[in-house]
Amino acid sequence: MPPHHVGRSRRIAQRSSRGRGDPGYCLPALIPIAITLALVAAAMHGTWNVIVKVSGDPTDTLTRATAAAALLMTPPAFVAWLIAGRPGLSTEAAGLAALSALLEFAYIFLLSAAYRRGEVSVVYPIARGSAPLLAVLIGLGLLGERLATPQLIGVGLLLAGILAVTLPQTSGRATLPALATGVAIAAYTAIDRVGVRLAAPWLYGWLLVVILATGLVVARWLGARLARPSIEAGRLLVPNPVSWWQAIVVGLFMWVAYLLVLVALSIAPLSVVAPVRETAIVAVAVWGVWRLRERQAAALKLSGAMATLLGVALLAF
Repeated sequence: MPPHHVGRSRRIAQRSSRGRGDPGYCLPALIPIAITLALVAAAMHGTWNVIVKVSGDPTDTLTRATAAAALLMTPPAFVAWLIAGRPGLSTEAAGLAALSALLEFAYIFLLSAAYRRGEVSVVYPIARGSAPLLAVLIGLGLLGERLATPQLIGVGLLLAGILAVTLPQTSGRATLPALATGVAIAAYTAIDRVGVRLAAPWLYGWLLVVILATGLVVARWLGARLARPSIEAGRLLVPNPVSWWQAIVVGLFMWVAYLLVLVALSIAPLSVVAPVRETAIVAVAVWGVWRLRERQAAALKLSGAMATLLGVALLAF
């Protein structure tokens, strides 16, 4: 019997022998709750991406959003820290939080660059679809993993979907930063999976957001200082300032959606949560075509978004 068939047989046997006391056991009654949480997270994630796209200054919007999230998270995090008996963070966990913050710093600037150059119905499917595709390629190339037939079909659908949403672009200027955004997503997600096992997830997440917010605010301050001579000389057009209510909504939606996904993953398998979570790919593509009037090759974009969603779903099995 091929090795991957043996592994699958073992997993099936393990699932069938699990009881309610097993931490990997999932009550069927919890599946609808997990699906609901994942759907809400998908709606939030898609919403904040659309707000960032139409804000006029994606980088400033995301900077303010992250700063607002850090400020809003600190009081409840402090209360939780006191109630939990003032737990500490290991050096390893703090280092991973800092590394993840650095990668999310890059993610924010790459996503902002993609949204400045391209349509949300193009950028979002590429960024969200390329992350799981990259994870699969790493598994195949570096870890010697093997894919079952549905997963191979999923890879093909992901490639076809990304290609389909890329083709309608006249210049393709948004493709590279969108793909790089997917690389950043895959990288910080892998680090966070390790980090939350070394510390309380809420404490790890709080430190990550605070480090990220500090870095973004400092970077924007330095950027404004360097740009001031050009502004005073009238050679730089400054976009309309981003409203703080938008920033607060984006910040809350960013991190509440992340928390909801973590909760969903704690009560249901990845194969259930991941496909539901990525329904935002199709929703955002539809919104971009319908409301933002990104009508060029609309049918191709929507077909590509649907193929990307199906590809993610097949990879989760």
